Amino acid sequence: MSSSRALAMGLSNLHSEHWISLRVPVSEQKTALLVDWGGVMTTDLFASFRAFCEENDVDAEAIGTAFRTDPEAQSLLFDLERGLIDESEFEPHFAQLIGVEPEGLIDGLFGLVGPDDAMIDAVRTVRDSGIRTGLVSNSWGTRRYPQHLLDELFDGVVISGHEGMRKPAPEIYLLGAERAGVEPAECVFVDDLHFNLDPARELGMAAIHHTDASETIIELEQLLGVKLR
Repeated sequence: MSSSRALAMGLSNLHSEHWISLRVPVSEQKTALLVDWGGVMTTDLFASFRAFCEENDVDAEAIGTAFRTDPEAQSLLFDLERGLIDESEFEPHFAQLIGVEPEGLIDGLFGLVGPDDAMIDAVRTVRDSGIRTGLVSNSWGTRRYPQHLLDELFDGVVISGHEGMRKPAPEIYLLGAERAGVEPAECVFVDDLHFNLDPARELGMAAIHHTDASETIIELEQLLGVKLR
């Protein structure tokens, strides 16, 4: 038998409890996981936003453009995420900015958002393996989080609207680690927005920019040393 075939057979016969990452040295692996909710544990938020815009005959990128370029839209979003205003205060003002009807605006924006089963299964497996897990999420109101999943998946939960702070403030990452019962430098942090990753890195966390569940799961396997597929 060739040495390469023997190696392949040996790797394929590893029991799951002996599985380790072949790319990240054990000394560099992390021992805790913090994740965002919308866009990480759910399907793509921005695809839902675009669908809402198309259904309401406004530019498909109207939501993203407003939040990137309009100070009033940014202020409304930041206040909503920090819990300083509620949905009933946000909706009429933001609806006027993008030219749609206010009634049910947020429900409409999130109309196509659902759970990402692959990510939910991955985090469940991570926690079942004994690794501490936590949620750090910027919220659009606080009623869209399925409590049964929060209880099942996470040792600690930080939702911005309950805490009066939002990512990328460093304090919310520190609170996430504290609620999970770990030190920041022990954590992998996963978010779908790249600008939320730098504060995590500055606190010593490993950061994953989530764009696709299959790619994120591969990175989590490497960084946590846990088999997830």
